[in-house]
Amino acid sequence: MLMPILQIHSEDMPAYAIVCGDPARAEKISRKLDGARELAFSREYRTFVGDYEGVRLAVVSHGVGCPGAAVCFEELIRAGVTTLIRVGTAGSYTADYPAGSVIVSTAAVRTDGLTRQLVPDGFPAVANMDVTRALLAAAEAGEGEQGKLGVGITVTLDAFFTGVEEIPHRKYKQAGALAAEMEIAALYIVSTLRGARAGAIVAIDGFADSDLAAEYDPHTDAVSKAVEREIDAALRALASLARQDKE
Repeated sequence: MLMPILQIHSEDMPAYAIVCGDPARAEKISRKLDGARELAFSREYRTFVGDYEGVRLAVVSHGVGCPGAAVCFEELIRAGVTTLIRVGTAGSYTADYPAGSVIVSTAAVRTDGLTRQLVPDGFPAVANMDVTRALLAAAEAGEGEQGKLGVGITVTLDAFFTGVEEIPHRKYKQAGALAAEMEIAALYIVSTLRGARAGAIVAIDGFADSDLAAEYDPHTDAVSKAVEREIDAALRALASLARQDKE
């Protein structure tokens, strides 16, 4: 069956997938796979399949923001994907996790508009525990690499740049959120609704907290190393989950 937006066929899709915002990052991740091949490149959605440690998996880009990303997640699940891990970048709320850190997201604050049209306001956006444990174990295995590792709640926003309305970053920070990004809430809500399991890991590329504001530069060596670290963790986590599923 053809997925009309992603332009992929369900018979080509494995049960495990890494999702990321940038089509170029999807291509980069695919280079870590054995026998990788590109299935489609439609709009912001670029899809590869290949093998990692003997496990067949997909790598798919979803663009920026919840609405477009949710289309990707919906079609992947309809095509037969049952486990999804998002790798991406985020702005930190605390000096404890500066640029170059990596955070495993256990849940997402839903400040986006998309998920409000799917579930009631009080419904939580929560990661699957098995996926989270696998991600954490895989990330901890790489702790000898540069950068700190955090685990906790992230915030999903729609706005990247500020306007006249103030985003209450300080309140999220005071409540214990670690970082802000733009798609995880959609991933968790869509996966919960459709019976899939999902998790997410993000590389910190700057500060979302204005008190810690510095010139935003996501292209530093520290951020590049954190992105490599999260990609490797996601790949190892999916391979581990696949092995567990066979037991």
